[in-house]
Amino acid sequence: MTSSPDVCGRPIPAPVHISDHVLDDLRLRLERTRWPDELPDAGDRYGVPLAHVGLLVDHWLHRYDWRVHEARINSFGPCGITIDSQFVHFLHVRSPEPDALPLLITHGWPGSIAEFLDVISPLTDPRRHGADPRDAFHVVVPSIPGFGFSGPTTETGWSPTRVSRAWRALMSELGYPRYGVQGGDFGSRISRELGRIAPGHVTGVHLNFLVTVPEGDIAEQDAEQRVAVQRHKHFQSEMSGYVRLQSTRPQTIAYSLNDSPTGLLAWIAERFLEWSDPDCVITPDTILTNVMLYWATGTAGSAARLYWEMTHAPEDLEIKPSTTPTGVALFPYEIAPLVRALAERTNNIVHWSPQAHGGHFAALEAPDLFVADVRAFFRALR
Repeated sequence: MTSSPDVCGRPIPAPVHISDHVLDDLRLRLERTRWPDELPDAGDRYGVPLAHVGLLVDHWLHRYDWRVHEARINSFGPCGITIDSQFVHFLHVRSPEPDALPLLITHGWPGSIAEFLDVISPLTDPRRHGADPRDAFHVVVPSIPGFGFSGPTTETGWSPTRVSRAWRALMSELGYPRYGVQGGDFGSRISRELGRIAPGHVTGVHLNFLVTVPEGDIAEQDAEQRVAVQRHKHFQSEMSGYVRLQSTRPQTIAYSLNDSPTGLLAWIAERFLEWSDPDCVITPDTILTNVMLYWATGTAGSAARLYWEMTHAPEDLEIKPSTTPTGVALFPYEIAPLVRALAERTNNIVHWSPQAHGGHFAALEAPDLFVADVRAFFRALR
């Protein structure tokens, strides 16, 4: 077993603050956006429409107030610690219930800790929200190294597997010998790997994203697998350009993303547009707060490197079997093809839960369903 990475110092308070200079510079850049042309009646076939980005930029300039959202993040008591020579920024909210189960929640790309602000209180204090206090959690929400205030990274090698080892060290340093983990997108891969390498510490792994790609002749597959094949083909042919670029040339795209806030917004907003349930409302403020955590910290490039590290790290190329109890919440607008029979090949699936609505950003789109499923899964594992 690989030893845990070094932890330097104890966790310290790390409140979020973006300087007025950065905010003033952002406004000037937004006002001077050099807009591209657009084909008439193109819709979203060529990418995120000009009108969609234009409305968001207008909101960013005239109605969005970063200080409001900065204060909200700080209300959750952000902390920082150095693990494996990398500063890690995280939210840590303890439950008022003494028997609460620690729960580590990990975001993905192009997400951030902003995804989970609406679910922290229901998870930590169910009594206050009219739910069973026995379902309470102590919640830890870190920013992945290279993302937001955990970035940028300063050396190569920060693959999902390395992040999972850092999370094991983080939870140990926080005094949590036994805990649950939850994740979507890259957070799913990191959480799953943490459950695999630390089964004695991780009581269960809850995921709202898990890629299961069917193989072989479609004619020999059942209906569930045929649907999964079609979803996977559509994603690969129409929606995966960002994956290919960030997996091969993250430095090249970094110049654009780090220089143009409108460019960064379009790059991220397209994911929210394509991957979300159209009947679930994600507000402009929410999208912009998520984008701000990349823009203000200059981490769009280092976050993109996670794709390169994953596809070039030998330890990340093979999906190794995990024996840790695993639960999957299936949100209907999720982009990943999900087939239980395939998931069970490498995971100890004990909970498979179709949801009524929601998509890739489950905690934002359907917070009540997200919280209820996390509670239900861990109820039998406490």
